[in-house]
Amino acid sequence: MKIKKTEISKFPSRLMTPVVAFLKSELKRLKRNKKNIEKEDPFSDERRITDNASPDTEAEEQFGHARTSAIRDQLDKKIVQTRKALSRARIGKYGICENCGKMIDTDRLIVYPQATLCVKCEAKKEK
Repeated sequence: MKIKKTEISKFPSRLMTPVVAFLKSELKRLKRNKKNIEKEDPFSDERRITDNASPDTEAEEQFGHARTSAIRDQLDKKIVQTRKALSRARIGKYGICENCGKMIDTDRLIVYPQATLCVKCEAKKEK
């Protein structure tokens, strides 16, 4: 049976319920991790601005800030991806490639539930 282009396949709601629950819990976890990492940033302390630290302490603070900034950026990216996946689930487009419109392989969604592109389209994007 050939599917017409106007027909869109989508996951049954009984399968989407646990996926949405997982994505919501993942979003909470990511937000909590972001809050925790922001507390670790040595530059988040306002007293640090007027601090006359020794050069080795200054270097350690710079490294700590760079590390927490990189982690925070990754968490921000994952938060956006998770919100996007939740939005796509709400409108019935979860599991459908944004680029080609084909179903994303379920194995890919199990490993990476926030996926919005199929493997082929993701590979094209990476090149």
